[in-house]
Amino acid sequence: MARKKQNPFRAGFVAIVGRPNVGKSTLLNRVLGEHLAIVSPRPQTTRTRILGVHSGPDVQLALFDTPGLHRAKGALNKQMVEVALRTLAEVDAVLFLVEAGTGPDGRVEVGDATRWGIEEVARSGKPAVLGVSKMDRAPRPSLLPVIEAYRSLHAWAEIVPFSGLTGENVDVLLEALARHVPESDEPLFPPDVMTDQAERQLAAEYVREQVMLQTRQEIPYAAAVEVEEFDESGRRDPPPQPRSTGRWKSGDKRGGLVRIAASILVERESQKAIVIGKQGSMLKQIGTKARENLERLLGCKVFLALNVKVEERWSERDAALKRLGIWGER
Repeated sequence: MARKKQNPFRAGFVAIVGRPNVGKSTLLNRVLGEHLAIVSPRPQTTRTRILGVHSGPDVQLALFDTPGLHRAKGALNKQMVEVALRTLAEVDAVLFLVEAGTGPDGRVEVGDATRWGIEEVARSGKPAVLGVSKMDRAPRPSLLPVIEAYRSLHAWAEIVPFSGLTGENVDVLLEALARHVPESDEPLFPPDVMTDQAERQLAAEYVREQVMLQTRQEIPYAAAVEVEEFDESGRRDPPPQPRSTGRWKSGDKRGGLVRIAASILVERESQKAIVIGKQGSMLKQIGTKARENLERLLGCKVFLALNVKVEERWSERDAALKRLGIWGER
């Protein structure tokens, strides 16, 4: 009896791109089974590209979650869009996300910014899969009009509806992406590596996530987080190199204690008052939620000390964007 031919091993980089709040970070977290990329209902939550590595029996996909494509104004937003566009040139394939659902009249409106994003994908020359996200929120009959509306806008390699929230069809989406990355003799990363994000960076993002979720008004867009201390001397079995400069590995739960000190940067005194809250209540709430999430991620106790600083117009100054890792990354 003839032996069944094994599938060739494939490995490659994939950029996840699309409009803000289309579900890119939710999908990455679903694929990884970890809350790696921060998520909020507000647009422009993702400011830099985030690498998540999915390793399967015959494939490894290095997935880049990128900032949402939009017509940007201001230094911060322009840099965010530039990160997404630059990533298109560095990958083997592209996953372009749009949302399921139609308007009240059953029509699908494709906005100018989305059309521009598709043009940029076409210009990259990379094979592109169209992912129709949030299928859990739309009646099944409405999926076909969405697919038909986008089918003619680009020569998509494949079109896959899915839900990052429930996980429906995510396996089908991963199989589709695997077909469009190169064959490889070996994986790009060791199988236990989930991201190239340092734990110090993850800590800053977890705090910023809670600022976005807990505050109102313009605070989320005016806030950044800078980790000033990441002390893991109380962590059990420390590795030869500091974990704050290494890759975070799946299942790296070592116990002990990590001490983190971070500053939340805002641009005005009025914003500082909102983040601190009455008698420090808002800052305490932000810190408690961020600490709980960090303890789950790091697998150890976390002592988190937060303070709030005013740094006027930080989002418009190149030096501040560089210091915060938003400008000129990778």
